[in-house]
Amino acid sequence: MHVRLVITIAAVAAVSACAGPAPSMAPYSQAGLPAAIQVPAGHMVAMQTMAAGDITWQCRAKADMPGQFEWVFAGPDAGLKDRSGRTVGKYYGPPATWESVDGSRITGKQLAIAPAGSGNIPLQLVQADPAKGMGAMQGVSHVQRVNTRGGVAPAAGCSAASQGEKQVVRYTADYVFWRAAM
Repeated sequence: MHVRLVITIAAVAAVSACAGPAPSMAPYSQAGLPAAIQVPAGHMVAMQTMAAGDITWQCRAKADMPGQFEWVFAGPDAGLKDRSGRTVGKYYGPPATWESVDGSRITGKQLAIAPAGSGNIPLQLVQADPAKGMGAMQGVSHVQRVNTRGGVAPAAGCSAASQGEKQVVRYTADYVFWRAAM
């Protein structure tokens, strides 16, 4: 029995060594991101999440151009998972709100966007309002949206006949939460 236990521990150690560090352990780098959406120096990553969900678009009249219509962002609805696939929160709105499973949540103001390629919603930098509730969102100062796929306004026309109509578009993105370095 003692030999079997030693072999089991050795086997686990060997598998762990081959697997390398967990993805969430790798330091996050902003080096490849456009300068406009980089978080200012003096901040550190508080949490990294992967989002999958929907963005709702609504056909509305253009405020400054009577008789013309456009698809307007009406709100997100996505689940947030950590790198191991565990649900850690949700993203919804309006207003755009990131909420942790512990009940803490933030909203914020968009500071900048940058193109993410054809068919993808833009990369984004948000300045977070102070968190409501104690928990994971406490102290978060910025949120970055990176690695976006999909989510853009529908290709279908938007006209007086379709005014008020909503369309839901699938998207994925990574949200990186930052707080001031201590």
